[in-house]
Amino acid sequence: MQRIKFKSKVGFSNMKGKKKGFTFVEIMLLVVIIVILPVLALSDSKKSDIKNKQSEAKMILKQIYTMQKAYKAETGIYWIAPWAASASSPNAFADIRIEIIPTARYSYTISSSDAGANNFTATATSGVLDEDAQLDTWAIDQTGVLRVTSDDAVN
Repeated sequence: MQRIKFKSKVGFSNMKGKKKGFTFVEIMLLVVIIVILPVLALSDSKKSDIKNKQSEAKMILKQIYTMQKAYKAETGIYWIAPWAASASSPNAFADIRIEIIPTARYSYTISSSDAGANNFTATATSGVLDEDAQLDTWAIDQTGVLRVTSDDAVN
């Protein structure tokens, strides 16, 4: 039986006669990696930044809902704001033990009916979440259901 020997050359010696350099396709792939991928990552970053800012509205609305329930347990009635309830001051909800910080990204409102139905709304201050005119709006109703009525992260 005869043995077959394979000769293999390792290194650049196999490249005899070939030109060194990059092909057009290789350069275009490099452009895609360096330019386009960071742009895609930046757009995802903006959406996640908006979602993080939206957590303020969700948290405060849940606090308002919880404190309204506690207020009713203590007094027998829901707290009704003595004005067309809009929290532009830190003490707007002091009666139900909630302080809205002056740098809040959202404006908070309460709408109540005589039957005790309450709706709490958070509307983003213009230009706080991003540069567009779309205002982010969240609401929680008297049953504790939190919903978005206008989501700035989607647009």
